[in-house]
Amino acid sequence: SYFGDKSSCVENANTLNLTSSSSVRGLNSTCIGKTPLSSGRSGCRSHTPLMGYSVTSSSAVSAHTVASVIVAVVEGRGLARGEVGMASIDLKNPEMILSQFADNTTYAKVITKLKILTPLEIIMSNTACDAGNTTKLFSLITEHFKNVSFTTVQRKYFNETKGLEYIEQLCASEFSTIFMEVQSKYYCLAAAAALLKYVEFIQNAVYAPKSLKVRFQGSEKTAMIDSSSAQNLELVINNRDSRNGHTLLGVLNYTKTPGGSRRLRSNILEPLVDAETINTRLDCVQELLQDEELFFGLQAVISKFLDTEQLLSVLVQIPKQDTVKTAESKITNLIYLKHTLELVEPLKAALRSCNTQLLKAYYNSLEDTRFGIILEKITTVINDDTRYTKGCLSMRTQKCYAVKPNINEFLDIARRTYTEIVDDIAGMITQLAEKYSLPMKTSFSSARGFFIQMNADCSALPNGQLPSEFTKITKMKNTYSFTSADLIKMNERCQESLREIYHMTYLIVCKLLNEIYEHIHCLYKLSDIVSMLDMLLSFAHACTLSDYVRPEFTDTLAVKQGWHPILEKIAMEKPVSNNTYLTEGNNFIIITGPNMSGKSTYLKQIALCQIMAQIGSYVPAEYCSFRIAEQIFTRIGMDDDIETNASTFMKEMKEITYIIQNANDKSLIIIDELGRGTSAEEGIGICYAACEYLLNLKAFTLFATHFLELCHIDALYPNVENYHFEVQHVRSSAGNKEKIAYTYTLSKGYTEEKNYGLKAAEVSSLPSSIILDAKEITSHIAKQFLHRQKSTPEMMKQRAAYQLAMRLVQTARNSRLDPDSLRVYLKALKKKY
Repeated sequence: SYFGDKSSCVENANTLNLTSSSSVRGLNSTCIGKTPLSSGRSGCRSHTPLMGYSVTSSSAVSAHTVASVIVAVVEGRGLARGEVGMASIDLKNPEMILSQFADNTTYAKVITKLKILTPLEIIMSNTACDAGNTTKLFSLITEHFKNVSFTTVQRKYFNETKGLEYIEQLCASEFSTIFMEVQSKYYCLAAAAALLKYVEFIQNAVYAPKSLKVRFQGSEKTAMIDSSSAQNLELVINNRDSRNGHTLLGVLNYTKTPGGSRRLRSNILEPLVDAETINTRLDCVQELLQDEELFFGLQAVISKFLDTEQLLSVLVQIPKQDTVKTAESKITNLIYLKHTLELVEPLKAALRSCNTQLLKAYYNSLEDTRFGIILEKITTVINDDTRYTKGCLSMRTQKCYAVKPNINEFLDIARRTYTEIVDDIAGMITQLAEKYSLPMKTSFSSARGFFIQMNADCSALPNGQLPSEFTKITKMKNTYSFTSADLIKMNERCQESLREIYHMTYLIVCKLLNEIYEHIHCLYKLSDIVSMLDMLLSFAHACTLSDYVRPEFTDTLAVKQGWHPILEKIAMEKPVSNNTYLTEGNNFIIITGPNMSGKSTYLKQIALCQIMAQIGSYVPAEYCSFRIAEQIFTRIGMDDDIETNASTFMKEMKEITYIIQNANDKSLIIIDELGRGTSAEEGIGICYAACEYLLNLKAFTLFATHFLELCHIDALYPNVENYHFEVQHVRSSAGNKEKIAYTYTLSKGYTEEKNYGLKAAEVSSLPSSIILDAKEITSHIAKQFLHRQKSTPEMMKQRAAYQLAMRLVQTARNSRLDPDSLRVYLKALKKKY
């Protein structure tokens, strides 16, 4: 196994036969030599540097989303075409995720999973992009991920036998049940083999044996939201400005750690479908809201955690070359590990009085004795007062003096030498200040080392200039930064001394890490606990800023006075609230109303609330219950976008085809303005046909349209309900013009605003004779259509019988009424029907 023998795993680029995506596009640039991935885009893409551990403040959420995931994708051939295996590893997190699933010709699942992973790089087999024989999967992925680096490797590296061997060698014992899950899933194993080989090649480091968390993640336990729907709903990226926080992620993200932020993002893109798990989360949020001491106590501890996942990732990697940089990195990470372990007891203390099942389970997990064992081993070698601190100089000092005295005599001598040099530097700068009578002080930066800084007006300097012995002078306002030849030499001596200290400290740290590797897997558990608690605290925090309520899960989608969560954040006030009600018996709602009346906003609101409920968040409403959606599809138009061109129409057709191909009876389908990219007759025809197809599913569907002819489909199908957004007509003060006032209120029935175009024509400069003719022709056509669509008494009777049956079924399934109240309700139904 090359993982156990460094000498056997160094392979040159010719052996791996790595090529960049650009060679696929006809540039024919094959990577050659020891470092093949180093030229520009036209040749081989520069990518995937070794990710050193860096501290990110909790407020810098944007920094958490920097791409660091490498994904290998492989598809079966022949009869197995459509069976896709994926393996991904985050360079900041020592966890490999394997997936294998059957996808259809749209490869929607593959694209969606890749969108969620936001990869830095995608690896595929060279046979997927042979000249003139490019596979559809390769073409689709390259089309959807234009800014992602692509690398192809020889098909032989996608080897399922080798993949299983690697997993057996690298998977931590606590996750060894993965073998049972994946041993017959050949494609994800093949992807794992290629991925691990490639990561080791470009990282120039291997993972320690039994150090990786490996898990299999199919598509069964999460709802599918395709990438187009995620974009339409602005789940994680604002469509107008990618830096703007007006997204669902922005609404809910009050996380304090990078891991919490990552967890929230992935949950929003892949909500849960298991009601029990969701309710367990909701119980936690409820307790956090009811117990302020628990909320603030947990938040205070969680905010002190660093990026535990990234820390783990660096700790379990074994560098092939021992450099000063790797030595310093290992020392830094040991200090971070000590800092992290010292937070376990405060976290336990904050959770001690909790009541909910999940929080109790987390408390019990923190009882793991390995946390104490690791910390005890660290404190036998590392000083008790060694701390993670902010500021490069103070952190450098912590690293220098991390190891206790009297462990290594030569280390103690080197540190004394370093201290003397630092003291000499401070003394020299004090002397220079006295010599020139200038307010000089010692400063430090990681780039420059020690240098001199001074706040002084130019007029305070002799001849308006600094003395000639000072060099590398920079000035910002009245602050001067500079150095001298002697100070540069002393910095060099200081660096030499540091290198010696780091080298000796590194040897001690490596020995210590070897002793604690067998216990380190408890940190995976800690990482999971911290990110989940951070996300739940974030949900609770969001609730305190608005009147959100806990959702229930039934077979009905019922929202009382719900509102749009992102719009509330933008407007800084509560938007207009509306009710929503869908059941198996009334599962198809047609929504009408003029442009700008609120249709698109309302449709997005329903989808966003559904997602919030399924990730375990409270929801913006007075009351709400949801049916778990296994897929959420949205085709959202823009109210002010008059879609007329052919490309828009083709996009519409692709989107509706995708929905029809993938929807089932557990889907939530939201369609807005279908058919506006073509003529009215064709548009109505397409909408009618699509509606009739979707009506045969038990999916919950909301269908907004300007084609009022569609409203009459309720005469044929009793599970269709019509709703519209009300508008009011207001005359101007002059009294000669009328304008529309939008109420943004949803009401039953279809809109009476039937001829928006005619109303627009009336206030234009068109001659009145043309407007009168247009009204007469419109009225004549409408009467003909209404006559054809008119409900017969028999149809009305059938509709009433259907609706009564559905209400009785709903009552039987979900009623919590006492016998007397139930009797009253049933009598009312009897009277109504």
